[in-house]
Amino acid sequence: MKRARCAALGLALGFSLLLAGCGSSMSSLIDGSWFDSVNPFRAKPKNQPVELVDFKPTRQVSTAWSLDVGGSDTFIFTPVAVDGSVFAASANGTIMRVDPATGQEMWKVDAGMPLTAGVGSDGHTVAVVGRNGILLAYDSEGKQKWQAQLSSEALSAPAVGEDRVVVRTLDNRISGFDAASGENKWMVTRRAPPLMLRSAPGIAIAGPTAVVALPGGRLVSLMLANGGTNWDVAVGDPRGTTDLERIADTSGMPAVLGRVVCAASYQGRVACYDVVRGGGLWAKELSCDVGVSLDREFVYAADENGAVYAFSNLRGQSVWRNERLAYRWLTTPVPFNSAVAVGDFEGYVHFLQKDDGAFAARIETDGSPVRAAPLVVGDRLVVQTVAGSLVALTIN
Repeated sequence: MKRARCAALGLALGFSLLLAGCGSSMSSLIDGSWFDSVNPFRAKPKNQPVELVDFKPTRQVSTAWSLDVGGSDTFIFTPVAVDGSVFAASANGTIMRVDPATGQEMWKVDAGMPLTAGVGSDGHTVAVVGRNGILLAYDSEGKQKWQAQLSSEALSAPAVGEDRVVVRTLDNRISGFDAASGENKWMVTRRAPPLMLRSAPGIAIAGPTAVVALPGGRLVSLMLANGGTNWDVAVGDPRGTTDLERIADTSGMPAVLGRVVCAASYQGRVACYDVVRGGGLWAKELSCDVGVSLDREFVYAADENGAVYAFSNLRGQSVWRNERLAYRWLTTPVPFNSAVAVGDFEGYVHFLQKDDGAFAARIETDGSPVRAAPLVVGDRLVVQTVAGSLVALTIN
């Protein structure tokens, strides 16, 4: 059975054993004990993270700005960029809007409760989720619009679009709320597998639909207007004789570009589909516990062992693979300014050459893990660390 990476994941045995978030000290973040606290099922790894290799940089990376948004605790806080702003949140309840060019805080509010996931926004509505399953919505100036009670805790950031706020909870219910009033317009209930990763599979808005990554290896497209199923496909294929062997949860955020949507699953595949009809374009066997990204040429993925891949986004042929970051608990790799950026458990952001995957540059943030996928905002790459740094990087 393949070993789960616990820097980004914890195992939840049904819903009765879902792990509650717990505080983390900086020392536990650095020495790795924090990873063990996320997943009590975890055995000691046979493979230790590799030491970083020296190389001659071919690109120059610098920090444009850095500010403190607050720590992530044991959750994954993903920032979002829309309408020339970055919105970010933290476990202590801080929500802020930042100018990505200068790092200036445009506003900062306190939600009045701990939060469990990052931000969703369309520029008009800013949505976050509280630890007790409270969905909170704010306007573009940081004034609270409404709040609603969810059926259970949510670990994934809400998605906002087409006058809807869409959120998935740990009981595998997907709900669509009116962005203006907070009225619950629809709810879709999906059967949850008996054992699943305590991860944060994402929701991507694609035109009039929400593409939702689910436990059990499913990827579904729902109509934003009424929650109707547009299509439903299997990214992962649960196999094996035990529940542990059959974990095949879809990982991270689905990546959408034009008519293509790609996703990855644990102990499963990387696969791309037609975002309108759900028809399969290509699939490759690969076990991933983070999401994928894509541009017009390649699809980028990191497997559970820390190898970074680039595939042709047309037919899925393997273009290159970099295995020199093994077991470093990598984020989703993302294309940025003719390079590929990926964060790790020590707070480093690595930049790989887009054409062959060789190391191009490296920069350290605050020494705490980077768990959320780096966010591309124009000529800035924005990274949020577990300790609470929101950092904008540039590369030349």
